Amino acid sequence: MEKAYLTLAKIDAYMIAYNLSNYVWNVIMAWESFAKWTVGKQFTEAIDSISANIAEGFGRYHKKEKIHFYRFSFGSMEESRDWTRKAAHRGLLTEEQIVHIVGELDKLPKSINQLIQYTDEKLKF
Repeated sequence: MEKAYLTLAKIDAYMIAYNLSNYVWNVIMAWESFAKWTVGKQFTEAIDSISANIAEGFGRYHKKEKIHFYRFSFGSMEESRDWTRKAAHRGLLTEEQIVHIVGELDKLPKSINQLIQYTDEKLKF
């Protein structure tokens, strides 16, 4: 029997965050330049950072390092919520876009916590 290895593509938290970052990118690319370079730039950096921190943690060797980066993704997730609220308040997002972004962000806390718990329980060091 061949051993199955965990990959980033099999981690729910990563895939939710990765797909959401690409969705937000496409939304922001349609904005006019002032909105794109003020709110859009920071929103993109925050939303990209969620999956990037999960990926960086996944690539670390020690359990504590992995979990450290997974926890960083929570900060980026909250920052992304803030930028979502600002973009909505400033009329940059449609109701459909808001619902989609918030819905995906709402999935992440449980998914990231499951990743942290799995890492803590399954890795020896």
